[in-house]
Amino acid sequence: MELKAILDGLYASRSQAHLANDPLSFCHRYPDPRDREVVGLVAAAFAYGNVKIILRSLEGIFAAMGPEPRHFVEGFQATRELRRFSGFKHRFNDGRDLCALLLACQTMLREAGSVEGWFLQFQDSAEADVTGMLSRATEALKGLDYAPVFGDHGIPADSYFPFFFPSPASGSACKRLCMFLRWMVRPADGIDLGLWQGLSPAQLVIPVDAHIQRICRFLGFTSRKQADWRMAREITARLRELDPADPVKYDFALCHLGISEGCDGKDLTACLKCPISELCPKGES
Repeated sequence: MELKAILDGLYASRSQAHLANDPLSFCHRYPDPRDREVVGLVAAAFAYGNVKIILRSLEGIFAAMGPEPRHFVEGFQATRELRRFSGFKHRFNDGRDLCALLLACQTMLREAGSVEGWFLQFQDSAEADVTGMLSRATEALKGLDYAPVFGDHGIPADSYFPFFFPSPASGSACKRLCMFLRWMVRPADGIDLGLWQGLSPAQLVIPVDAHIQRICRFLGFTSRKQADWRMAREITARLRELDPADPVKYDFALCHLGISEGCDGKDLTACLKCPISELCPKGES
């Protein structure tokens, strides 16, 4: 069977069980697109580390934000929220970093009316993908005034807030930002949300985490060893050959071969039921 047919079958096999095991599930809790956009930015920012810990951290954040997250962000007051989130910790990000993220989101809404509007001011439709947009947007984000949270305009050296907004210009794979864009931009299909109309799915770059890195190396989509921006673009270029208009449509399903289906490249019993085993040298063995 040809590669595209197998991957299209994998795409079609995605389930709500997979979604429940993904930070994107939090967006689906809110019917209002304005809430979903805000929730997506926060959920993607903390989508690193163990999945169970990610989901637990996000449960706590969104419980505190209440039923209307956008309204919570619009009314954000640093002094009050620093107290509210004083005990928050997600790996190396703390309550200050979370509050700085919420302040950044509030600034986006105030300046552009939406997170989409804020990001798209950095877009150049003539560019092949989001490399330039993300480089310009992340530089601007780190240059906003965070004095209400940190007590000074700059970001202190002991804060890991900049970790939320890496840049392609530094070579980072920008996994969480690419994931956020996929959620917002790809057509609504029961998984992704299709909220943003000003950016084409064809311009997206695949979010490269450990699962995508490993599985796409197995599939021969990249020969690179380091999960960086060059790898992300290389994998995306290969997927663009299969679907030029929507190359990252396969990301969720491929990633969940690892997250939900147990593919770790070591336990070959997972290969016995893997839908892409005939494409993969691990499966053939």
